Amino acid sequence: MQDPIKAGLAAGWKHIDASLLARDLSVEADVVIVGSGAGGGVTADILSDAGLHVVLVEEGPLRSSSDFRMREAAAYPELYQESASRKTADKAINILQGRCVGGSTTVNWTSSFRTPPEVFDYWQRQFGLRQLSVESMSSWFAVMEHKLRVRAWDTPPNANNKVLAAGAEKLGIPIGAIKRNVKGCWNLGYCGMGCPTNAKQSMLLTTIPAALQRGASLITRLRAERLRFAGSRVTALDGVALQADGLHPSGRRVHLRARHFVIAGGAIGSPALLLRSGVPDPQRLLGKRTFLHPVLISSALMPERVDAYAGAPQSIYTDHFLHQAPIDGPLGFKLETPPLHPVLYATTLQGFGETHVKLMREFTNVNVLLALLRDGFHPESRGGQVRLGSDGLPVLDYPLGDVIWEAARRALLAMAEIQFAAGARWVTPVHETAPGYSSWAEARTGIAELPLKPLLCRVVSAHVMGGCGMADTPQRGVVDHRGRHFWLGNLSVHDGSVFPTSLGANPQLSIYGLVARNASLLAAELSGRPLPAIL
Repeated sequence: MQDPIKAGLAAGWKHIDASLLARDLSVEADVVIVGSGAGGGVTADILSDAGLHVVLVEEGPLRSSSDFRMREAAAYPELYQESASRKTADKAINILQGRCVGGSTTVNWTSSFRTPPEVFDYWQRQFGLRQLSVESMSSWFAVMEHKLRVRAWDTPPNANNKVLAAGAEKLGIPIGAIKRNVKGCWNLGYCGMGCPTNAKQSMLLTTIPAALQRGASLITRLRAERLRFAGSRVTALDGVALQADGLHPSGRRVHLRARHFVIAGGAIGSPALLLRSGVPDPQRLLGKRTFLHPVLISSALMPERVDAYAGAPQSIYTDHFLHQAPIDGPLGFKLETPPLHPVLYATTLQGFGETHVKLMREFTNVNVLLALLRDGFHPESRGGQVRLGSDGLPVLDYPLGDVIWEAARRALLAMAEIQFAAGARWVTPVHETAPGYSSWAEARTGIAELPLKPLLCRVVSAHVMGGCGMADTPQRGVVDHRGRHFWLGNLSVHDGSVFPTSLGANPQLSIYGLVARNASLLAAELSGRPLPAIL
């Protein structure tokens, strides 16, 4: 099978691996884009199509299907932030984020949802974002769904997802099928390690090659250190070249100048870069209201083999528990089913010694459900804050308060009931003191009594949002509805950091749609060409 990235490089795509630089480098462009994930990739595609000279800066390496061998030991250090072990400051939440060309789109599980209507309504009421609605965004979502092949997944769900479907059906809980951004998918189930068959329509396979084909440049293993600005305009970006390990500076530096700068480093990386740069922030909003979908986990042993590593990783969901209360009431949650691979399962599973070994021995019979808590709407649910550590790198503080734990208990109960309804013979909430339960009655009593606090109850997340929130005025936001910084005229933020809350849905399609809109507005302004007819 041909590797399209290697073929493109052989044909003359402009790629600089900063770890190989023998001397400092200066670069000029129309637009410099920091980050090559969902936001950076879409922006590069649209701006290059408008005839603008674009330079993409990525801290991680360029890897492609030839490198994706479906091996966790290789994939996590190569493709994820902190080898897939990034954590909040108190170590209570493990965060999975991509760190490679394509960002998290290269390693995500392909789940694609539009922004829920109630979220747009809330943003309009609370943040004055009247320009963003289901109606105004539907065409942008449709454009990106077409470009990235977002379709209903018609293949029957694997045994892992069937547990959610069967248990929910027995309890009268409505379910839905998850749309996926894939083309010719082989149904392998190793999406989280990079797609070896080039089926996943990530930025690595779609928008970034399109931009490179038009003459855009890509610089990898380059850490965006600091924006330079004078008055109300950014003048340059200082970058630090990293060694081949992708971690330690090589001593070489790259100086980038442009007419416009787009920050798309994700909802931890983007606020961190702006904080390091000391950009104007008179309301002290930068890095604050950073939201995760805090995820609770329930593990079940089924009577038959599940082989949760095989097949489309996520294909069934239910939003039933998102709609039990008003959006600003007790936290709702979305239920999904993740893939399981030995390292990911073993490092998430609670316990140690013989207890841990016993559960691992039955790995092939394990089903796991996830509950994604929708944070950021309840008055007491204010999320976390990105700050800088002593080395200038980002740290996320994310206190887990009573509002979170109340929802966590409801989520653990809901998942256990569904798993027992589907025929589970043993259910274990991923919690350090949960003994495991052999019946729903036993689980209902036991989970109600579990002590819920950080490090005792396992919480994970793969979705980070906020920190550079949108609003109608600089008194309550960092950027406006277009992603334009309120105080620096030639600075935009194009990623999930602009969301004022979490979404209650996997965020990639929300980022694609919003960034397609905002990058198109920016392209028209910078190129002098008319806006697309879609506007």
